[in-house]
Amino acid sequence: MPDFLEIFFPVVYNRTQEPGINANYCKYDNQGLQLFTSSLYLAGLTATFFASYTTRKLGRRLTMLIAGIFFIIGVVLNAAAQNLAMLIMGRILLGCGVGFANQGVPLFLSEIAPTKIRGGLNILFQLNVTIGILFAELVNYGTAKIEGGWGWRLSLGLAGIPASLLTLGALLVVDTPNSLIERGHLEEGKAVLRRIRGTDKIEAEFLELVEASRVAKQVKHPFRNIIQRRNRPQLVIAVALQMFQQFTGINAIMFYAPVLFDTLGFGNDAALYSAVITGAVIVFGSIVSIYSVDKVGRRVLLLEAGVQMFFSQLVIGIILGIKVKDHSESLSKGFAILVVILVCTFVSSFGWSWGPLGWLIPSETFPLETRSAGQSVTVCVNLLFTFIIAQSFLSMLCHLKYGIFLFFSGWVLIMSIFTLFLLPETKNVPIEEMTERVWKKHWFWKRFMGDGEDGVVTFTNGTDDSEKKGYSNGFDPASQL
Repeated sequence: MPDFLEIFFPVVYNRTQEPGINANYCKYDNQGLQLFTSSLYLAGLTATFFASYTTRKLGRRLTMLIAGIFFIIGVVLNAAAQNLAMLIMGRILLGCGVGFANQGVPLFLSEIAPTKIRGGLNILFQLNVTIGILFAELVNYGTAKIEGGWGWRLSLGLAGIPASLLTLGALLVVDTPNSLIERGHLEEGKAVLRRIRGTDKIEAEFLELVEASRVAKQVKHPFRNIIQRRNRPQLVIAVALQMFQQFTGINAIMFYAPVLFDTLGFGNDAALYSAVITGAVIVFGSIVSIYSVDKVGRRVLLLEAGVQMFFSQLVIGIILGIKVKDHSESLSKGFAILVVILVCTFVSSFGWSWGPLGWLIPSETFPLETRSAGQSVTVCVNLLFTFIIAQSFLSMLCHLKYGIFLFFSGWVLIMSIFTLFLLPETKNVPIEEMTERVWKKHWFWKRFMGDGEDGVVTFTNGTDDSEKKGYSNGFDPASQL
């Protein structure tokens, strides 16, 4: 919004007002503006480490409550900002909220969901993120038309509504059985498990959770444990998925969409049409993912989307390279319609693949003893690469121009090959059985699954190595040496 830029980023504002500099690719290339945007992700990255502690020691529910409080304070500072320092402080607190929410919510959903619908339920997280983006775009469009220069304050202030809903929701829900049992509240955990499953026949699942918790408690340093050989496959998958999610090029596509709609002749309404169409398409993609992820599996969605995303970006890059120069608007209506169709093809495939599955797969693959630390690493890596992209994207767009789409299409090819060979299928596998049924049977990762590595006994299905050797009560004299 011009009023916002004029107050906080006058250099960028002046550039957008000069037609000679108002280039298709370079008008927003400003390190200060990029730092404002990316400060949220840097704060979220730092907050993740604290959120790991609260998730483990205080529970998933309280972690979500803390996130809601951070969001509310950040919203107040942003809406009332008088200078750039106040604005960035609010942005940093919002980032802390993101760090805590991304740590608590996916774990909460994965642990509370029945195995058969775990994928679909977890993707509701991503679906609501996309709906939130759509609403935010519509709010921005509406508030930008307010006369008097205070529309941006209303836009930032309205974020208090979802912040309040998150805080209220965290007060109303119960914690997960996994978290309650992990913290020693066995009877409460059993009662919650009975309540959320809707049946009294929960003894087997309850005992499995108790055993997993017992094993987890023997791990005193989860972050040290997570880098041990037997936990390396889950760690590599989590890190790779978060990095790849940011390198799909979704930021490039979403940023350039309004320019395309403007070229099509929508004029001042270009931003609205761009927001509604791309927002609706990504919501559609998330809905497709909810219904298909537990039926066709994670790998099929990622591989199919990889083909769509690769060719979409490749063709967009070629068309823009031939037709759109830095200061020209020579993209004919026919080509513009084709590019918009390709944008929708890309966004929809992202909506049912790397968008939601980048969060779902890491949240369901780590064993309980490293799950909180694993989710921390997942969120941390995601925010790190989001920060890198946010801090460099506008400069990359200015220097690479249309080549940015070719750059990201190359990454889509790399991540599709990674998925094909190294990502195992986790569809319909209970979380506590992942090691036995997934990692130990994968052609590559099974070599990391040897028992008793690094001097730590690996527990399997409620039995440790000492029981296998015939020692009673799990006591193995050799383990005491």
